[in-house]
Amino acid sequence: MTRFCLCFLLFWGMMAGIARGQDSVRIFTYADYADLILKHHPVVRQAQLLPADARAELMQARGMFDPKLSSDFSRKEYKDNEYYNNWENTLKIPTWTGIDLKAGFDRNTGKYVNPQYQTPDAGLVYAGLSVPLAQGLIIDARRATVRQALLLQDMAEADRRKAVNKVMYDAAKTYWDWYFSFQQFRYTQEGLQLAETRYRAVKERVDIGDLAAIDSVQAKITVQERQAAFQAALVDWQNARLGLSNNLWNEQGNPVELPENAIPGGITLPEPTDGQLQALLVRAEDQHPELLKFGYKLKQLEIERKLRQNQLLPTLNVDYNFIREPVAIGKTYDAGWWLTNNYKVGAEFSFPLFLRKERGKLQQVRIKQNMTQLDQQQTRRDIGTTVRQVFNEARALQQQGEFQRQATENQALLVRAEQQKFDIGESTLFLVNTQESKLIEMRIKTESLRAKFAKAWANSLYAAGGTTP
Repeated sequence: MTRFCLCFLLFWGMMAGIARGQDSVRIFTYADYADLILKHHPVVRQAQLLPADARAELMQARGMFDPKLSSDFSRKEYKDNEYYNNWENTLKIPTWTGIDLKAGFDRNTGKYVNPQYQTPDAGLVYAGLSVPLAQGLIIDARRATVRQALLLQDMAEADRRKAVNKVMYDAAKTYWDWYFSFQQFRYTQEGLQLAETRYRAVKERVDIGDLAAIDSVQAKITVQERQAAFQAALVDWQNARLGLSNNLWNEQGNPVELPENAIPGGITLPEPTDGQLQALLVRAEDQHPELLKFGYKLKQLEIERKLRQNQLLPTLNVDYNFIREPVAIGKTYDAGWWLTNNYKVGAEFSFPLFLRKERGKLQQVRIKQNMTQLDQQQTRRDIGTTVRQVFNEARALQQQGEFQRQATENQALLVRAEQQKFDIGESTLFLVNTQESKLIEMRIKTESLRAKFAKAWANSLYAAGGTTP
């Protein structure tokens, strides 16, 4: 299988000038670059907080099932008369089944205490439960909130991946811009060095009368043109390095500058085949953050629908508590004391006759479900189309790059042939310079297509909801 390989030739003598007096160059690969971004980029680190925020939301939802202990004391005394002493203590334990467990201690004494609340001087203890028999038996607001908060964690993870994907895609484009600017700088510097070498050689031949003086003028013009192109390429490379440095941070959160002696490393990208396209489409269907969020949103709405549908049932709650005096130290009691007739029982029933409020809320949830499903369908279609479009672009650029590479190799043969003809006096310096300048342009265009292909491939991965090959 043909591989479109981005390989980089290192010219150590040429790079002595690039490194500005430093002894060696440092290869900065895309893998190193991506690793630094994933570890230290502020936006990536900010995205890591989204799941933590969702976990805090879940903790709040679970707090509705926390046991609750309460105590209330009041006393009234007026003109040496003790009106009442009321002390009520309650422990309430909600459960996932919808049944609430309760226990407590009451001591209500005094001349003016309502007889139904009167207790012995030692007080009364009680324990029991509250059971929903209709609305709230299968699902209630507490359980619905916890289940939705669990899904909120998955949605937060999808948001995190979406933010990271965007950072990595933008970073990839910046890297390949830096790569191209380096290649352009490398070839323009090489062309300048060749022009300067040829100018010196031509000048020597003019001095000995082997060539006409006008040839040295032609050679000097070529040097000057390539000097201008070299300076422009140098500025582009320096600016691209600064753009790349904008994404680099250290562990302490401080910005880091890319060393001036750093050059791009190589990476082998897969050939854009139909199999690769199908793999990207499958990845988009299974892993794209937007589609994942729609799935979780629909699950949340389904929980909401079940809750609203359950609220169409009547409210029927039953409370039962057995009561007795506190156990006195040293006193024995029958083991079946809880089977006695000392109890407190109650029932609550309510039912709206028209259910307009409940039916309206249920209808709203169903409308939201339909709207979300339609958005999901359109988004899935848009994502699939975008993946195909950017993949077609990547495949076209890969093919153009291969054709351009072959044409560049042929142009290099023409340059060597033209140089040989010039050496034996069968060609002119103008033709040599023209063919050589065209070769430099074709090499730069080849690298431009390689960089565009790399960015298009990164765009394909991003469109499919991923960040790496």
